[in-house]
This record gives sequence, structure tokens and C-alpha cells, in this order.
Amino acid sequence: MPGHLTVTDQDATRFITLQRPEKKNALTQGMYRMMSDAIDAAQEDSSIRCLVITGSNGIFTAGNDLEDFMKAGIAQGSMPRETTATQFLYALANNTKPLVAAVDGLAIGIGTTMLFHCDYVLASSNASFSTPFVKLGLVPEGASSLLMPHSLGHHRAFETLVMGRSIDAEAARTAGFVNEVVAPDQLEQATRKVAAEICALPAEAVAISRSLLRPAPDEIIRRIDEEGQLFSERMRSKEAMAAFTQFFSRKRG
Repeated sequence: MPGHLTVTDQDATRFITLQRPEKKNALTQGMYRMMSDAIDAAQEDSSIRCLVITGSNGIFTAGNDLEDFMKAGIAQGSMPRETTATQFLYALANNTKPLVAAVDGLAIGIGTTMLFHCDYVLASSNASFSTPFVKLGLVPEGASSLLMPHSLGHHRAFETLVMGRSIDAEAARTAGFVNEVVAPDQLEQATRKVAAEICALPAEAVAISRSLLRPAPDEIIRRIDEEGQLFSERMRSKEAMAAFTQFFSRKRG
């Protein structure tokens, strides 16, 4: 597990790097726990002025590791979102530090929805974004049903969250949830430049201004919980069971 994610602090920035290339950086419960811990610990650390989440090996993340996710949810008979994934979403909602994402390659499911908790998003020209929840018989998660329409408007949010259409990097920039698109070999340098720019600003003024731009954490958490309840119900639906059966049979084939 420690090899699946690294947390490093440098120049007042905490870098959270997903490192599970053999599974396209798909997120396990353990990885969620480590990300939550890294974000939560930064809240009381005045030396950390900015957080960065990024992937590795040309991939951001393929989203949930479905086998791990189903094991954590259905096998225990609990709400799938009453897991360390939930704690990660709460950590995002309660985070007060500027949060930057650097996306290269695939950003699927929560790999896309977490970006709407971020304050600045860089993408390589190879990046692509998709939220195939409805195609799996599920519903949006991560407060994306609140944050995505807030950012993109209803029509683009419907196209993305409900229809599940993929978006490339330039389309994401045009839609407004990617700030800049760079060549893959320039992504790390560009990300460090943005983080340094943020860290150079007065920290208290940044925190106050950031809070004014965003919905209140309580509102975000209420939507996370509402989506989680519906997500749990949908996980047990005939539509979802059929979609998962098809997914795993295709994977084994």
C-alpha cells in the first residue's frame, strides 16, 4: 500500500501523488485513507500553504477500484460511501488550503469529480475526463451534482454527469474546469510554478477569499451524504448489478 501513493512536502506545498500504474492509479480504500490523512494533517500545519494532487506514469486515476469498492460496500452490507472514500470527500469539503490538481491522461469518475473541489486545475494535452456513473446504473457522487452545475451550468453538467460523455483537455478548459493545458512533459514544471505563485500570496487573505468563492462546507457535505444514500440504493439495483456483471465479465475476457 505505501507504494501506491506518496506524500511529499516541498517549498510550502504538499504533493499527493497516486502511484498504482499497474491498475491505472485506481483508488482503493487504503489510498483514500492516505489522501484524507494528508489533507487533514495539512490543515493545522502553517508551513503548508498549498496542496497538489497528481497522478503518475501518464495517468491521473481510473477512479474507484471497483472490486475493492464493492468489497468495502456490498460485502459488508453497509452504505458504499460509509468508507474511507467518504472520509476523503469530507476532507475535500472541509479543506481550507488552496488545492491544485495536475491531470495527465485518464481522469475517470471521482478522478473528475474531485476536480470540482480544487481551486486550480492543470491538464496535459493527453488528459481526458469522464463520469460514467449513470452508465453503471449509479448516480453522481462527491457533491458533483452540486458543484458541477455551479461551475459549468446545468446543460454541460447533464452532458457530463448523466450522459457520461468524455471531455478532452481543451474542451474541459473551454467548459471552465481546467485553467490551463500544457504539453505532458511540461505539466510538472507548470504545476510547481502555479503552486509557488499561490504560496507567495498572503495566506490568511487567500483562505478568506477562497471561502467566499465556494459553497459552505456544510452544504457540500449535505450533498455528499444525499448522493451517498442514493448511491447505496443504486448499488443494489438491477441496473447496477447488470452493469457490474458485464464490466467484470468483459475485464476477465
